[in-house]
Amino acid sequence: MEYIAVFGGTFNPFHKGHYEILETVCAQSFIKKVLLIPDRIPPHKTPLYLAPDKDRIEMCRIICDKFPKAELSTIEFERKGKSYTIDTVKLLKKKYKDENLAVICGGDMISSLPTWKHYKKLKKLVTFIAFNRDEDKDFSQYVSEYIRDGANIIVINKDITSVSSTELRENIDKDKLPLEIYEYIKKTGLYNGK
Repeated sequence: MEYIAVFGGTFNPFHKGHYEILETVCAQSFIKKVLLIPDRIPPHKTPLYLAPDKDRIEMCRIICDKFPKAELSTIEFERKGKSYTIDTVKLLKKKYKDENLAVICGGDMISSLPTWKHYKKLKKLVTFIAFNRDEDKDFSQYVSEYIRDGANIIVINKDITSVSSTELRENIDKDKLPLEIYEYIKKTGLYNGK
């Protein structure tokens, strides 16, 4: 079975961990395309500083140019309110009627999956691609529980660099960013004084 993968996030900024997830998903033979979708209004957290929409979109565009399977989607900027996955998936289902959708879920989000808006509906509409993080000892337990409860989950065992976006915004570290994003941030002064 082939999927269009949905990779949503604040991408504030788009860091090395995001890059590694995108690179890994694009390399999977069962993935036709990855939609990189920056949040308009993050539903689960409110960062102290949210870079302007145009800059977060541009960072995603820069990265999409590096991966033939990746495509920027600004679908969450086409509607009002918080960027809930269920709402985005419903819109994508209309656009990609005959396609299977898979939502990428970082290892840090797996424990909160049942708290997502309309999770019970969402798990019937999509498959989840979950990244196993070695430091999360309860990961397998959560996944087994969700599968028993009817969710479809594909687990990818891959070490992804752990990056704190908050710390990165306060101290831009070249080693924690894709080179093109580091250059964009330096050129624009995006997080100066944040």
